[in-house]
Amino acid sequence: MEKILVTTTENIPGKKYEIIGEVFGVTTQSRNAVSDFGAGLKSIVGGEIKGYTKMLTTSRIDAIERLRQAALDVGADAIVMMRFDSGSIARDMQSVVAYGTAVKFI
Repeated sequence: MEKILVTTTENIPGKKYEIIGEVFGVTTQSRNAVSDFGAGLKSIVGGEIKGYTKMLTTSRIDAIERLRQAALDVGADAIVMMRFDSGSIARDMQSVVAYGTAVKFI
């Protein structure tokens, strides 16, 4: 895939661009029984739940890659003002969305 610049800032230094519009990439992942068991134990003694951390890290990476593909699909050169949002679906699923504004350099 062609590399699309993704930035959380509104402006890209040295670049002028026109706005194409909003783009997003979303992924939903489920927790597995082993992670849930480990999470239950960690809730008693405290500490990081590495299975969940890994799941959320993977979800963010997947969401950004889908965001880049969405930008390519509309002919963008970059995405500005990228943000993440996440939430639970039911009890055992986590959804992560990466969204921003697709722009074309002029």
